[in-house]
Amino acid sequence: MQTRSIVIIPTYNEKENIENIIRAVTALEEGFHVLVIDDGSPDGTAGIVKRLMTEDGLRDRLFIEERTGKLGLGTAYIHGFRWAIAHEYDFVFEMDADFSHAPSDLPRLLSACRDEGYDVSIGSRYVTGVNVVNWPIGRVLMSYFASKYVRLVTGLDIHDTTAGFVCYRRRVLETIELDKIRFKGYAFQIEMKFTAHKCGFRIKEVPVIFVNRELGTSKMSGGIFSEALFGVMRLRWDGWFRKYKRTDARAALSKVPNS
Repeated sequence: MQTRSIVIIPTYNEKENIENIIRAVTALEEGFHVLVIDDGSPDGTAGIVKRLMTEDGLRDRLFIEERTGKLGLGTAYIHGFRWAIAHEYDFVFEMDADFSHAPSDLPRLLSACRDEGYDVSIGSRYVTGVNVVNWPIGRVLMSYFASKYVRLVTGLDIHDTTAGFVCYRRRVLETIELDKIRFKGYAFQIEMKFTAHKCGFRIKEVPVIFVNRELGTSKMSGGIFSEALFGVMRLRWDGWFRKYKRTDARAALSKVPNS
């Protein structure tokens, strides 16, 4: 049985990038599907996606969910996760629209889960040093040391805790209680990894090179970093007192077909 994989791409004003990123992802041999979660982009991003959806090669592989207003990155992904679970995809990806995550790295993240048996694979900027291109040095240092801080506070053995380039097996998303994920920005990424770890899933970091966007406007803000820095203390507190749904990841793996 062939595995089904879908790449979730949240968008807000990404008209400069969205067509190119969709074509780059769907051109890969692995046959990835794409789900765009658009938060009411006034620049016509959704219209571009809908036009592409009428093409013969994309009609059954490209989908869009439209929401009203900017509701947050975390809620966009959770919306996408629920959609992917309902449509029975085997592997579900998080990916940015702006080419900061290289589509050519998607097969490597898929292989880590499908072929190597991991439950979560992370496109990591920091597992082999600092692999970031065209970021201001202040932002590089802020991101790098934020991940160091998260590792220290939470005890997670993950170098890039705020990474937004991730592959999940469906059963990870089915096990995590998505309605209890509370954060919306960078802390959402930390919370998902922390929760997957607490649930007993196996996580691998796959080294990637992160390239700052060339087109469009960054959605990064100081408030997003603040949420991450202060939110991890709450995660650590939850880790002591909250009961997480546990899974025997190794036993479950034997029941999941690889191809």
